[in-house]
Amino acid sequence: MANNKQPTTNNDRLIKLGVISGTHGIKGQVKIRSFTSDPADITSYGDLSDKSGKIYRLTITGQNKDTLIASVEGITNRDDAEKLRNIELYVARSALPAPEENEYYHEDLIGLEVFTQENTLYGHVISINNFGAGDITEIQLVSGDEEFQPFNKATFPVIDIKNGRLMIAPPENVG
Repeated sequence: MANNKQPTTNNDRLIKLGVISGTHGIKGQVKIRSFTSDPADITSYGDLSDKSGKIYRLTITGQNKDTLIASVEGITNRDDAEKLRNIELYVARSALPAPEENEYYHEDLIGLEVFTQENTLYGHVISINNFGAGDITEIQLVSGDEEFQPFNKATFPVIDIKNGRLMIAPPENVG
C-alpha cells in the first residue's frame, strides 16, 4: 500500500471533529458525536464542513453525556435530519489552536516516517486509534506488513513533526 497522505505541514488539511450520529425529536435536530476534548467545543473553530466542502452551521441546544444535540441551519424536520446521519464534520487544520508541548493532533502524526534508533527506516504511520486503553499507532512496515505499537514516550522517544519523522524503540515481543 502506498503512502498517499499529504505532507504533515499542510495546515489546509481537513481534521474530523465529529460525526452526525442520528436524529433527535421531530423538529430536525441531530445527535453529534464530537471528537474534541470538550464535546461542546466542536463549534468553536468556525464553520464545519463535510469532505466535499458543504458547510454545516450548527447551534448546540443540549448535551447527553458525550452526545451533543444540535440544530443545523436549514434543517427543520426529522426526515431532512435523517438524511444527515453519518455525515462526518471537518474543520481546516489551520483553524485549530497549536497543541501544547508533548501533545499532538492524530492527523499530524499520520504519514510520518518511522525510524529505528539506528536511523534505519522502519515504516510510516497509517493511523492512530484508541480502543479504550490508550492511543495505538498503526505502522506500515517497510516490508509491507502492518503492526500496532502503543503511542507513548517509551515506544516513541523522539517525535519530530517538523521534519516528518518518529523514532521507535519497540517493546520486546513477549512470546
